[in-house]
Amino acid sequence: MAVSREIVTFTFVNVYLSILLFLALVGTIIYIIAENQHPVQTLVWVLVIIFLPVVGLVLYFLIGHRPSRRRLIPKEESAALKQLTRQAQAGNPADVPGEYQRLVALIDEMNQSSPVGGNALKPYLAFYPMLDDLVRDMELARDHIHFEFFKFENDAAGLRVAAVLKRKVAEGVAVRVQYDDLANLPRRKFYRELKKAGIQVEPFIALTIPFLSPDTNFRNHRKVVVIDGKVGYLGGMNIAKRYGDGLSWGPWRDTHLRVEGPAVAELQTAFLTDWRFSSGELLSLPRYYPAIPASGEKSVQIISSGPMDEWNVAMQGFVQLLSNARSYVYIQTPYFIPTASVMLALKNAALSGVDVQVMIPWRTDNGPLVALASRSYVAEALGAGVKIWFYRKGFLHSKTVVSDDSFTTIGSTNVDVRSYTLDFEINAYVYDRELALQMKEAFCKDREGAELVELAQWKKRSPFEKLKESLARLFSPLL
Repeated sequence: MAVSREIVTFTFVNVYLSILLFLALVGTIIYIIAENQHPVQTLVWVLVIIFLPVVGLVLYFLIGHRPSRRRLIPKEESAALKQLTRQAQAGNPADVPGEYQRLVALIDEMNQSSPVGGNALKPYLAFYPMLDDLVRDMELARDHIHFEFFKFENDAAGLRVAAVLKRKVAEGVAVRVQYDDLANLPRRKFYRELKKAGIQVEPFIALTIPFLSPDTNFRNHRKVVVIDGKVGYLGGMNIAKRYGDGLSWGPWRDTHLRVEGPAVAELQTAFLTDWRFSSGELLSLPRYYPAIPASGEKSVQIISSGPMDEWNVAMQGFVQLLSNARSYVYIQTPYFIPTASVMLALKNAALSGVDVQVMIPWRTDNGPLVALASRSYVAEALGAGVKIWFYRKGFLHSKTVVSDDSFTTIGSTNVDVRSYTLDFEINAYVYDRELALQMKEAFCKDREGAELVELAQWKKRSPFEKLKESLARLFSPLL
């Protein structure tokens, strides 16, 4: 009799769990359909969930869904920060070549970010010169230091920065630090020590249960520093000594940018928007938006993008830039996993006679999967006339575009699915001949350590190699 009761109980539990699973499957499928994503994407997720129910539900929960919130912060709070931005930038009109007016208008409409003149810019092609200037600028801070990085490591470089931040907060300077939680899980003790020193520290999208949270796949990839509302930094470099010392198999090549002038107000707004989201504290005070006199002659437009935005700002801006190009577009990116629209724009530009050159590393910093996935797109690009360079001197982490001796962008955005759809990113669009020529020269110099890919030779690779690349490509949303 006892055995029979156990059987009945077991059967009941099985039926109950089966009903719950069925309801979860049906509810998820209805939700996926109601999202109105691309039909192919929707169909793929539906089929995965039908044929691999448990695995499909877990995968969709982790990488498939989009944030339900459509804004990082309430619209009226964003408007208040943008109003302070415009006030700080007043009296510094931008000088933008006529051929970029459509690009300017697009970014302004999507991002409420206009180009502004009067900026002095300093690009960095190596980490330690950037770090030296950053430390010097922070030492001069009198009111606040706003500091946000994807990775801020507690190695020699990170400890050097931490010592300055601790010293400045002891002097009465307000110091706020933001970081991506998942990227810095091993360093939680380091951040607790910063808090003990009086620094305000907040993780962006704090993960209660890492890797099991539905927010795990959304990352804050920005690198932004604002000092007294007057000096700012952004680009591809994080705070870690490998950015200067390189990896065991080669040097690290990256690009960063120092900004002094009215464009810093837009960097401030990007930081304070993230801070409001992270901490719940809105810092919409004139103190953080001092009137900034012109420090130079460069016209700069700051763009920020993320998965909670109404528009795919970084991706749409890149597509428009490619359609704007007349002579050449030189692109550096560590990860080349373009969306369908970006790939089409690259091919259209090349087919229309624009000299499109893309430089990617042969070997990456995070294992072979990303490099293999990147290579799976090479043949398609080559077939349209895009020139592909494999950087072999070391690891290329630079995220830059230079075009027609008149436009440059430097920032955190990669040419990949993750940057365009899953990560929070920030870039400077610079409408200036001098910087464009500098970055063009840097690209040409980097070609000395790179190999130009020939389509005929590329097609001769073994079927096994091509299969590995195609399999790696399946993991694009996670890379």
